[in-house]
Amino acid sequence: MASVRILLLRDIDQASARSPLGTDACAISPALSLAQLPMLTSRALHLPSSIMPEIPLMDYIGNPLLTCLFLALLWLQWRFPLRRQHFSVLHRLVRNFVLSIPGFAIVRLAMLPIPIAIAIWAREQHVGLLNWFHLPTWAVVIATFLLMDYAYWWWHWAMHMVPFFWRFHNVHHTDLDLDVSTAARFHFGEMILSTGFLSLAVVLFGIGPIMLVVFFITFEAATLFHHSNWRLPIQVERILNLILVTPRMHGIHHSIVQRETNSNWGTMFCWWDKLHRTLRRDVPQDAITIGVAAYREENELTLGQTLCVAVSCAARVAITKRRHPRARAATSGRAR
Repeated sequence: MASVRILLLRDIDQASARSPLGTDACAISPALSLAQLPMLTSRALHLPSSIMPEIPLMDYIGNPLLTCLFLALLWLQWRFPLRRQHFSVLHRLVRNFVLSIPGFAIVRLAMLPIPIAIAIWAREQHVGLLNWFHLPTWAVVIATFLLMDYAYWWWHWAMHMVPFFWRFHNVHHTDLDLDVSTAARFHFGEMILSTGFLSLAVVLFGIGPIMLVVFFITFEAATLFHHSNWRLPIQVERILNLILVTPRMHGIHHSIVQRETNSNWGTMFCWWDKLHRTLRRDVPQDAITIGVAAYREENELTLGQTLCVAVSCAARVAITKRRHPRARAATSGRAR
């Protein structure tokens, strides 16, 4: 197979001119395997496409880049810490990594392949907003990032406000410290729900398959960045925070105090929080207590207990998130 190239194209037909397989390789029926899409699939891992369709743009470019970024942020947050860590970094790294394994599997087996297949179908059927207009490539890129990031703002809001969704997203917030490893700390149930959300967004907006993967890589990079405990120079962070979600901004969202948790919902761009008046930058990092009021002891957050939070502990979490006296005391006593 030819080497992987990043193509930011409006449609698969445009890619056919560059593909050695010709137009037949890009005119794909929704029923056909993803393995027929150049740039998206191959057989390098020697696995049947029905088990794990390959996505070279993610496998050979995205994942190595994200791994390098994770390691770089891990070093930077160790060298220039933003908040004081209260619990064992090594234990948290191991726990968050093991907890993330089912989620990573779902992302690779379903959360990307299913929306990509849907994106191909939507392109063929001319379904979705961006498939209804003949836009230049640069406009498609901008529209994709704005539409998808704004959609994820609402998805993040729903993860907190809908009790059933919060059962799963709560696992992410129960981390007692916040750093780059928290970016991988998601319950596999949330990944399953997110697969459905992403598929729906792809259909509504008409996101192309290649643009979908490019957005996903960028989205994950932004998630790693703003979860990190890296103390950027304050002037640099202020400039970045004119556009992007930064570590200080997202740290406030992980506060134990509910009115602080219910702010800064953005992932990539901070504009949506400005638009909805949910942007907060007024809480000093050393005044933030990270976590959820229901879970303040490390021995309550073993791997098995954390996986069970979404089911067996749902009622406890829902009640204490709103009524826990420590959280209420923190809210009333926090200096503005």
